[in-house]
Amino acid sequence: MEESPFKGKTGLTRVLNAFRYSMAGLAAAYRNEDAFRQEVWLAVILIPLALFLPVSAIGKALMVASVLLVVIVELINSALEATVDRISLEQHHLAKRAKDIGSAAVFVALVNVVAVWGLVLFA
Repeated sequence: MEESPFKGKTGLTRVLNAFRYSMAGLAAAYRNEDAFRQEVWLAVILIPLALFLPVSAIGKALMVASVLLVVIVELINSALEATVDRISLEQHHLAKRAKDIGSAAVFVALVNVVAVWGLVLFA
């Protein structure tokens, strides 16, 4: 089984490569995924709002973390969808199941935002 030639890199080279790959992934997601773009703009609005609202530091942290969780889950969902599409574009019940479960994960993360923000602001 062939492995990546970058797997053996260590130290600063590995860190720089990982950073470049991460930035390329964020750029690809923003360029190609409508849902990711929408969630980034939601984060651009909600994160500063959370920081300026008169709530405790723990409340702010929970609010920001809940929004970032949506972005993280969307990135994983987008990677899963791209992988499924790479394997085959034909309709298959397992491909549909994988994509639906990824979508459900994003939905649960969005429900989490509503729950956390509601509890922090109104409880």
